[in-house]
Amino acid sequence: MPRAASAALKVSQVALRLLTVLNSVYGAMIFAILIGMFMAERWTLTALGVPPAPESAPLVQGMRMIAVLGLAGVPLNFIVLSRLLAIVDTVSAGDPFVAHNAVRLHSISWAVLGQQLLQLAIGTIASSVSTPRHPLHISAFSLGGWLAVILLFVLARVFAEGTRMRDELDGTV
Repeated sequence: MPRAASAALKVSQVALRLLTVLNSVYGAMIFAILIGMFMAERWTLTALGVPPAPESAPLVQGMRMIAVLGLAGVPLNFIVLSRLLAIVDTVSAGDPFVAHNAVRLHSISWAVLGQQLLQLAIGTIASSVSTPRHPLHISAFSLGGWLAVILLFVLARVFAEGTRMRDELDGTV
């Protein structure tokens, strides 16, 4: 394997491990904010720039729902990161075209689909509770995200077929 490819794989492995840790930190922070919104509502909302007032109730409820959905994204992120790290590890070992990688890509596809559905839900909630005084600018749609879902499902199928063809070829030799 060329030296540049080997270095890129090492960097990818380190980056994916770091992102996995950061994903956990992200989850802990969202959880802390969510708990704060219930246990120390006045302080937390003031820190978030939303003064606790009766007219802010729909906004606060929406922010709580968004936080819960944000927590739902943490395991989806973990699925993507852990499966991708396992794929990078097989590439480093010199044998990326194995059946497990097709399964991993399929899992990643479903997780990214879940992330896109969460984004739709979060964006819809944000636009429904956003006010001119307290706007929530959260996009509900990402064309690139939906294209990634399609690409990942196709790539998973390509890996499965490539693995099957390689196994058949190995059986004929």
